[in-house]
Amino acid sequence: MRLAEIETVTNNLSLLRGGAGLSQQELADAIGVSRKTISTIETARFMPSVVIALKLAAHFAVPVEQIFQLAE
Repeated sequence: MRLAEIETVTNNLSLLRGGAGLSQQELADAIGVSRKTISTIETARFMPSVVIALKLAAHFAVPVEQIFQLAE
């Protein structure tokens, strides 16, 4: 995956989490991962697996594609 794609995921997750007023720990608890996992995604050191992406999409009630797409 290219750096631009990783940054897209990073930005989209940060926007979704911030918009929901959640801390990294609160989001991690809600989807069953560690706070470190959320942190590493948001700092572009880790790409979410399909399972994590699906959990994030379900939690925020958005299509999974929204996590990976550039804002229009």
